[in-house]
This record gives sequence, structure tokens and C-alpha cells, in this order.
Amino acid sequence: MATDSLTAIVLGDVFGGTGMRAVQDALPGLRDEYDADVVVVNAENAAHGSGTTPKQAAALLEAGADVLTGGNHTFRRAEIVQVLEQDPRVLRPANLTVRGPGSGSVVVDARGGFRVGVVNLIGSVFIEAAQSPFAVVDDIVDRMRRETPLIIVDMHAEATSEKIALARHLDGRVTAVVGTHTHVPTADERILAGGTAYITDLGMSGPHDSVIGVREEPVLRRFLTGLPARFEPATGDVRVQGVVVRAEPGGRATSIARIDLPG
Repeated sequence: MATDSLTAIVLGDVFGGTGMRAVQDALPGLRDEYDADVVVVNAENAAHGSGTTPKQAAALLEAGADVLTGGNHTFRRAEIVQVLEQDPRVLRPANLTVRGPGSGSVVVDARGGFRVGVVNLIGSVFIEAAQSPFAVVDDIVDRMRRETPLIIVDMHAEATSEKIALARHLDGRVTAVVGTHTHVPTADERILAGGTAYITDLGMSGPHDSVIGVREEPVLRRFLTGLPARFEPATGDVRVQGVVVRAEPGGRATSIARIDLPG
């Protein structure tokens, strides 16, 4: 039997080896501290800042993640295709490709007797997507609501306007819309009028003494000279960032608060 409220933790983009280690170390304690029923982690930058390997996906699930979401780098590692085809807990954006492997949504049995839906989308403004997220999301949410009113949407997008617009469009039909991709946490967490929790970007679980996860020297060299540069993950000021969302069993969010922990 479900308890009185759902507690969900959603963590922002895991970046590189330092981000992996930080999330693996932090997740068991975070689950205990918040008594979390479900944990969703964006893992699309886990492999050296680009993509996810099967070993990393397995490690994050073993550490306590219930669902892994992706983004524009999902297919950077060819070996992840088999995982996407075989493990429904590992998602890729639903609108990233029309006929590609894997799925963009899943319903999982969470702690506390809850069933929780997770939807992974990618933006279509300043980023490559096969379809607009608005073209696919209604059918996904309508289908998912036949199984559960508790739905979390990871909107992996560049444009803040697109993330906010999607949240407004889904307000009252999903529990939370959280943004990923920019690696910079925003301070606009709120509950919208219809009861949907929202934040424009969860931030990054990885090295913040960097340029969005990358060592600053090659990035500056590229900006200053216009010449190609090999990007490498940074290692300093590692933090684990995301949100904790609480919601009624009927799907309406009651609170959203940022998580920002030293890794």
C-alpha cells in the first residue's frame, strides 16, 4: 500500500569520472536522508563527459538510481545500444530519434508502494532532435496516466523558454518537469498553479571548478584562438546537484527543493 506522499530525488547531469564517483558515494546517504521512494539520474555525460557506458549505467543503478535518463550525447558510446534495448530503466530522449533503439519513457515500481512514470525528452531549439518534444509528449503522458498519476519529466534542452513552455503545457498533468543539459543550476524551483513542480535546470553532478565540467585551459584556448582543442573533464570542486520533490499520491507536487552537496 502506498504511503501518504511520494519523495523523489532527481539528479542533474553526471559528468565524467569524478561525477560518477560523487554520485555513487552520495546516493545511498541521500536515499536514507530524504527517505526517497524513487531516484532519477541524468547520466548522458558520465563517460568522460560524453555518453554512458554499460558499466557506468550498471554502477549508477547499483548505487541506488531507479531510472537513468539521457540527452544529446546518449548515442556517443555504441556499446550503450544493447543496454537501451534490454534494460527499460535506461532511457534515451523519446524524440531524439524516430526509430532508434530504446525508449523515452518507463513506469517503475518505487518504494512505498508507488508506481512512478519517468519521461525523457530533448529540446528542439539550438539542439538536434528528430521531432519537437511538443509533438510527442501528449501521447506519452496520456498513455502513462492510465498507469499512474505520478510522472517525472526530464526535459534535456538548451533554451530556457522551451523548458518553461513545456512545463506550462504539462502543468497539472505531471508531477514534475525538471530541466537538464546546461550544467548550471537555476534558482527558479517552484510549484506551478496546476500542481506541477518545476526547475529550469538541475545543475551538474561533477566538477564545478571548470567550464561546465571541462578543464578551462582548452576551452579558453578555443574561444581565444578559434582553433580546435581537445576537451578533458576537470576534477575540482565536485558537487552533486539536483532536487527533491514531494507529491501527493494523486500526482500533485507539494514541494521542490534544490540539492547541492560537496562530492
